[in-house]
Amino acid sequence: MKKRNLNLLNALFITLFLCHNVNAQSAKEETDLYQSIFGMEKKAIVADFIGVDSADPFWVLYDEYETKRKELGKDRINALMNYVDNYDGLDDTTYDTTIKKMIALRDGHDKLMDQYYKKVKKASGAKVAAQFFQLEGFFLSEIRSAIFEEIPFIGELNN
Repeated sequence: MKKRNLNLLNALFITLFLCHNVNAQSAKEETDLYQSIFGMEKKAIVADFIGVDSADPFWVLYDEYETKRKELGKDRINALMNYVDNYDGLDDTTYDTTIKKMIALRDGHDKLMDQYYKKVKKASGAKVAAQFFQLEGFFLSEIRSAIFEEIPFIGELNN
């Protein structure tokens, strides 16, 4: 796998957080733009790693998966922006609400990966499904790591 491409994906994702605009419509447009760029780069990496031809049923399933993953990604971005925007005013109730939302999003994404592993396995075989699952797990870990590096820990800025 090309480390340079993965670093580019991380940079694009982090840029999304650094360029957040207060205007909700503009933020939505920025999110859509970054997800589009991220999606194109990601698909090229997936194609290179998995190596199935364009007629393989994997690609139909991959596109379905990406559509659903992007919706979860938008929800995650909104939850994180809400956390960052309201950091100074968070209390026990909002901490709890924020964490419950992040747990639900994490679980939703993990469930989506599990569902599509099974679908890809049935359509394209266990090896392709395992490659898909491994690569998606890697992307997810990188994104989660980038998020934790960029947002303040609870109470960090109060000290």
